[in-house]
Amino acid sequence: QVQLGESGGGLAQTGGSLRLSCAASERTFSTYVLGWFRQAPGKEREFVASISWNGGSTIYANSVKGRFTISRDNAKNTVYLQMTSLKPEDTAVYYCAAGRFLRLGPSTVSYWGQGTQVTVSS
Repeated sequence: QVQLGESGGGLAQTGGSLRLSCAASERTFSTYVLGWFRQAPGKEREFVASISWNGGSTIYANSVKGRFTISRDNAKNTVYLQMTSLKPEDTAVYYCAAGRFLRLGPSTVSYWGQGTQVTVSS
């Protein structure tokens, strides 16, 4: 079955760092745009970052630009989100996503991961 599985979430201090990983079960994901969304309790799921299939293009939400870095390793069918300078407002469940468009949105995502919790304490 086609699956996306996130890992790397946890607890961090303000100003700290975490690296999230998302491994795809099928090599066909090497042709997909991959990205990350996040959702805090009571809030809508919001876009965080995306990366083109060859890694040549990236998009970041303004809220994370300059702090988060998305990358991918197609040989491992894996996408990463390196998060630095973490803030309490980064606290959310982070979801890996795959789609066909670089500008990913909830309506254009083809596959979702199950999510991993990131908590940033003040």
